[in-house]
This record gives sequence, structure tokens and C-alpha cells, in this order.
Amino acid sequence: MSSFLTLSEINRAAQKLKDKVVLTPSQIWTSPYIQNIIGAEAQVFLKLELMQFTGTFKARGALINIFSLSKQELKRGVTAVSAGNHAIATAFAAKIMGTNSKVVMVKNANPFRVQQCQSFNAEIVFADNIHHAFDIVKKIETQEGRTFIHPFEGHLTALGTATLGLEFANQVKNLDALIIPIGGGGLCAGVASAFKLIQPKCYIYGVEPEGADTMSRSFRSGVPEKIEQVRTIADSLGAPYAMPYSYSLCKRNVDEIVLVDDIELRKAMGVLFLHAKLAVEPAGAAATAALLGPLREKVKGQRVGVIICGANTDFKTFYEQALFKQK
Repeated sequence: MSSFLTLSEINRAAQKLKDKVVLTPSQIWTSPYIQNIIGAEAQVFLKLELMQFTGTFKARGALINIFSLSKQELKRGVTAVSAGNHAIATAFAAKIMGTNSKVVMVKNANPFRVQQCQSFNAEIVFADNIHHAFDIVKKIETQEGRTFIHPFEGHLTALGTATLGLEFANQVKNLDALIIPIGGGGLCAGVASAFKLIQPKCYIYGVEPEGADTMSRSFRSGVPEKIEQVRTIADSLGAPYAMPYSYSLCKRNVDEIVLVDDIELRKAMGVLFLHAKLAVEPAGAAATAALLGPLREKVKGQRVGVIICGANTDFKTFYEQALFKQK
């Protein structure tokens, strides 16, 4: 197996997922507000992955991982660690594949995400923080013999997210630029790989929260880096470290990484609500935050793709986080 993804294996993965995931829509964002910011001649295309089963892209990687398990491995069940979205996706994939899941979530996880995990019959263990959560999941894997489905690392995870890139690249041709959120890098690793295979001239921007800048640090140092503490409202992008495989795919295919702060994330949530009628979680607004902020001048007049990666939040939290007053 090649260390990098190939178009043929991405297509095979898409066929495997065909009846298990939603082929999410892409649409042009025609808002005058956006045209005023990046130019009337620009075209912004939103990939609405928030409409995926479980509310995020995570279902793709979880399913591809579970597809690979033997009957004995399925019998023992799976485990995962997550701020919420990957736990939901793993529980969902386990249920439809006839196995069971035990997931580790941080204790301050959004209540809606906890309820979603429970709706798919997951057993939930809570941890004080994301570092503690990874320690717990390792013990579960060892002591119970469950297969650990990593939230962002590994060939199969990237292969799952690459199917999102395949869809988007086929739905919207000749993009000048694509903006992809980065947490641990699993989403960006797969989507960027697919785009560079199908639309090699497309310039790929990754975007991270300032308070969880593991991939930015890794790009600068040339090796996967870690951070001591996650400090961002975009908890779904709060990976404590980068890992070798997802880092290598991002390094190969991502042209530039930009950072956004929490205020920019909050503003982008408000813009998406007011001008695209989308209620997203902070991570789901990250690519839009980059579009409106650090990439505003760079993509003026271009055909730009924006990944809207998730919307797992409750109304109260959304209302408290989003900034609706725009300049």
C-alpha cells in the first residue's frame, strides 16, 4: 500500500460508502455581503458537509475504518476519543455495522453531542481534558481488546475524508483555491490529497484556530508537533498534537496554512447564519473565518471552495458563541 493516496483507491472507497453516507451538496454563495468583501467577480462555493449523517464529515473515516475489521474484531467492538464529533461518528458507524462502541469524551463536551452518542447506543466515558482522554482510550483498547478508531490519523481515516474531496472536486470544476479546516489534520489530509489529484492547479489553504495550531507548528519545524493546552472555542479542531501520516499528507498537498482567532470564528458563525442561513459550530465556520479574514485579499476575484465541515451544537451554545453584529 502506497504511503500516499491514489485516485483509484479514493474512488473504491467512495463506492464502499455509496449507500452509507450522504452525497452532500455544493452550492454557490450568492450573498451581496460576500461579494462586497471579496469582489463581485469572485465565486464562492460551499461544500455543505454539515448535512452529512451525524452532522459532520467524520462518518466517512469512521465507516472506512470499521469496514476493514474482521468478524472477531467487530465482535470485540470499537473505541474512540473525541470532543464529540468523532465519537458520534464512531458510534453511528458501529451501530450500522452491527458492533458496539465505547467512546471517551471530554467532560465539558456539548450536551447535544453526548445525546447523539447515546442515541447510537455508545457507552461513554468522560475525561478531564483531551490529553487525559487519549490516556483513557489507550487503556480501553488494551484491556478490552477493542479496535481504536483514531480521530484524525491513519491511511483509512484519510481515505474516508478523501471521498469528500472527490465529491467536491467533481461537483465544482476549476477552483482557484480551496479552504479546509484543520484540527488533527485528518480532514485536510484526505480532501487536499483528492483535490491535488483531480484539480492539481487548485491552491490549498489549511486553516487552524490560533489556540490549537499544531499543524502550523509542524509545518514550521518539519516534524509533527504538540501543544500543552487547547485554547479555542472550536473544540472540534482542538487536537493536542499532529501525527506522522496526516502531517505528511498535509505537508505534501497543502500550499499554505493560516490562523484565525476565536473572534473571527464567532463572526464567521454569525455571517453564515445571517447570509447563508446556516447554523454551524465554530469548527464549521473556520474556513469561512479564513475567507473573511486572513485570506480576504488573497482570494479576491477567484473561484473559491469552502468546506463547511460540521454543525453539531445546540441552540443555546450557538446563540452564545455566534457574533451577529457585522461591520
